Amino acid sequence: MNWDDLKYFLAVARHGQILGAARRLGVSQATLNRHVTGLESGLKTSLFNRSTTGCELTKHGRALMQHAIRIEAETLQISSTLSGRESEVSGTVRIGAPDGFGVAFLAPRLHLLTEKFPKLSVQLVPIPRHFSLSRREADIAVTIGRPEKGRLRAQKLTDYSLGLYASKSYQKDHDLPTTPEELADHKLVGYVEDLIFTPALNYAEHFLGNWHSTIEVSSALGQMEVVRAGGGIGILHDFIVRDATDLIPVMPDKRLFRSYWTVWHEDLKNIHRITEVVSFLKELVRAEKMVF
Repeated sequence: MNWDDLKYFLAVARHGQILGAARRLGVSQATLNRHVTGLESGLKTSLFNRSTTGCELTKHGRALMQHAIRIEAETLQISSTLSGRESEVSGTVRIGAPDGFGVAFLAPRLHLLTEKFPKLSVQLVPIPRHFSLSRREADIAVTIGRPEKGRLRAQKLTDYSLGLYASKSYQKDHDLPTTPEELADHKLVGYVEDLIFTPALNYAEHFLGNWHSTIEVSSALGQMEVVRAGGGIGILHDFIVRDATDLIPVMPDKRLFRSYWTVWHEDLKNIHRITEVVSFLKELVRAEKMVF
């Protein structure tokens, strides 16, 4: 086996397609294909089911991936330990986060991280989805609630609150509700129900038992923009709308609370750049706790 082939195999396994993996590695599709094909020939097995839509791991591919991830983690740890430069943080760290936290809070503050560690490159993926840390879709994930499965390490970041909001323009044309019963007569804005990826996002029933959204958006920031435009009443993050003077609270005594957690894979526990970014996130949120 050519151990270097594992790098190419992991890239395809994580991206699910040849083109995306080749771009990530900065090589041609032909080069990447050659390495993966060579690995399959050496192992005398098929690692991917290839189709026009991408590459799906076979049973043997999934088994190899677990070994390859551990080898990758050990290699990174050896490099960090033996280089004698553990105080220097370098390389690339990808952070996956819900769009509310990722865009509204973290993105404007990421420069503080790269200023602290000039040789560190940071990738932020702020989209509303679940990230597979075992497949390295992200090195560090910010999750809503603590994950219950997997070889993961988790650290609580902060609690946050959500409430009902409407725009001032919506208020001009509607009497705002003061009870859940009155809320049912209004246009409501919420998540696309069948795209809710975690029970922690399924919080509409906290405010109204038979909540039915007139407009559904699978993004916290997208929902806020619909509400700001007068499209209806929505459940919004208090820390996101705190400076939005065009929004007003509805039934302000009724609030919902959730928690953000930082999560990373057990195999990365000794990788210096990972531990430093985890510490940065913790200190950043602690320093600005009043935002939440």
